[in-house]
Amino acid sequence: MTPLLKLSGLIDRFNEFLGKLIMWLVLAAVVISTVNAIIRKAFDMSSNAWLEIQWYLFAGVFMLGVGYVLLKNAHVRIDFIASRLSKRTNAIIDLIGLIIFTIPLALILVDLSWPLFTRAFESGEMSANAGGLIRWPVILLVPVGFAILALQGLSELIKRVAFLTGHRKEPFSVEEGQSDEEKLAAELAAEAEAKLQGAR
Repeated sequence: MTPLLKLSGLIDRFNEFLGKLIMWLVLAAVVISTVNAIIRKAFDMSSNAWLEIQWYLFAGVFMLGVGYVLLKNAHVRIDFIASRLSKRTNAIIDLIGLIIFTIPLALILVDLSWPLFTRAFESGEMSANAGGLIRWPVILLVPVGFAILALQGLSELIKRVAFLTGHRKEPFSVEEGQSDEEKLAAELAAEAEAKLQGAR
């Protein structure tokens, strides 16, 4: 199990790096959007290229950030229910979801999207908009993003198996303190408990 946990740690560090990179992509998108709006309003000048750069950056944020979201356990789940289940039960549910849905779906989407990228790259596909950009870099984000998701899914699978077999204390990467969602779920559970006590 130790070599697999080392592999999991390596994948986690890679997605931590991408998470930090994405912060800069968000900043770049905001700066470009702001400058473009100012130039358009002040000088009545603009270009589709600036709009498409923003689109590329947002695509980069979402496609490169999908593994980081899974690493931080910030993906969509019903926290109110999950918080009432044991760590072991949550780990088993995650394990089933990763094996049946997340990893296979990510690999299927890599397989389906790769030919789209190769066709765009080989043809030098350009945007249909006047002054638009070359398309293959943004299309490449699709298979790369889903490959990153599959890799992080593998890392999470390793962590869940390690937890269930007693090789790890926690089923997922531990963050300092509770997330906002966990705090909200705890507050809602406390309110429900208080109402229940008051009704008795």
